[in-house]
Amino acid sequence: MKAIIPVAGEGTRLRPHTHTTPKPLLRVAGKPILGHILDDIVQLGIGEVVLIVGYRGSEIVDYVRSNYDLKVSFAEQTERLGLGHAVFLSREHVGDHPIFIMLGDTIFRGDLKGMLSTGGNVIGVKRVEDPRRFGIVEIENDRIVSLVEKPDSPKSNLAVAGVYVIRDSSSLFDALQELITSGERTKGEFQLTDALNRMINRGAEIRAFEVEGWYDCGKPETLLETNRVLLEIYSPKTEVAGNIIIDPVHIAEDAEVFSSIVGPHVSIAGGSVVRKSIVRNSIIGENAIVEDALLESSLIGDNAVVRGMFKRLNVGDSSEIDFS
Repeated sequence: MKAIIPVAGEGTRLRPHTHTTPKPLLRVAGKPILGHILDDIVQLGIGEVVLIVGYRGSEIVDYVRSNYDLKVSFAEQTERLGLGHAVFLSREHVGDHPIFIMLGDTIFRGDLKGMLSTGGNVIGVKRVEDPRRFGIVEIENDRIVSLVEKPDSPKSNLAVAGVYVIRDSSSLFDALQELITSGERTKGEFQLTDALNRMINRGAEIRAFEVEGWYDCGKPETLLETNRVLLEIYSPKTEVAGNIIIDPVHIAEDAEVFSSIVGPHVSIAGGSVVRKSIVRNSIIGENAIVEDALLESSLIGDNAVVRGMFKRLNVGDSSEIDFS
């Protein structure tokens, strides 16, 4: 089995941070988004990965090669034509091997090993309150009978969670080829859901598998929410002398914290300094400085400097904010 991870998007909803860092390399709970995903791939015993790269793709390639002992192939998506198009670009690297698809801006928690062991074609799903925002599946007797991308009048609340096991990869690639050749798009893009529907209409059996956690990292508010959830799951008790630490937090070993109250739900990356500040529900990037400040629900980029204020901030890399 080979894993496919699409990571070509520009991450426009996370600007200014994605002006200088590709979205998959933004940190959440002490690690890049892509790091969480690749750690799952390694734990599942999948040794080969195909990354679909685009925006700032060379940085993503360098990160993976520097941090993971995986056989990695890269395909470039020069035009953002949709998830179906991105997956199709992996065809020459995959051949007829079974594939495991995980979206590059979503972190999953649940029994992924159980999902792999069920056999056959499987799509991860999760019940949602507003199914109009997602691809939706309809099921009968645990079999998926249709998929609809962001329907105006959804017939179920089972959303496609962005993780797929497709053992009959040749059929999927054939269906994607047909979509692209015919120019058939939904909401302006070549949709993976449309190709999966074609497979179903031709008799393919695809089952639904409910996942426990599905954490989107595509917007500032969802990035912070994912940071909160993952810190609750993973972070051990933290102590830093001379400070009040309210767990859960993640403070990198080479970060420095002085005379501050940190937490809950704070991630502080390596090389950063927090001094005489109160910080909660925030992510602070590498080599940033936060001084004489009160921060809540904030994203502070790498090498940014923030001094003297009580605000909610979304500060990009190498910025300087001084309210003192």
